[in-house]
Amino acid sequence: MTKHFIEVHMTAKIEKKEVLETLRTNEKKWTKPLMDSGWLAFPSIILEKQHALGLTPMDINIILYLATYWWTADNKPHPSKTTIAEALDVTPRTIQRRIAVMEKLGFIRREERRTKEGSKTNCYHFDGLIKEVTPFAIEKIEVKKKRKEEDDSRRLKKRPALRVVPSKSGKEGL
Repeated sequence: MTKHFIEVHMTAKIEKKEVLETLRTNEKKWTKPLMDSGWLAFPSIILEKQHALGLTPMDINIILYLATYWWTADNKPHPSKTTIAEALDVTPRTIQRRIAVMEKLGFIRREERRTKEGSKTNCYHFDGLIKEVTPFAIEKIEVKKKRKEEDDSRRLKKRPALRVVPSKSGKEGL
């Protein structure tokens, strides 16, 4: 066996173990049935900065719903507008309008999927959203890093040694 093979194999084992530990942690929080029914990995910075990005609560719900269909980088989500609308209890036209706005803002890019038989559901790309939110993510990482350094510095500061101070009467006191 080559060194590279062993490193890749060990890395894969470690990653699988980390995924399983994360899943168990989430099961403790959300319960096993909820996690077994499906879960979503989503950058919290998008939720935190939705207002700064100009996203409405409906936009966030649409993005979250689309993200539930996006499990690998190369397989973009492609649910129908009707499917999204039913899940969010709105009309397909509402979904169409909000996606058009997010597309105009550059957050989502629609890709038409056509076959010889006709149109299929659109694929949705989040490249624009990722690009726009990345500076906020970098800023948050820097803030967290600075906060950690300050906390570490406070913990490492040497505390002054206590000493007994004589009282004015000449007797030792505190």
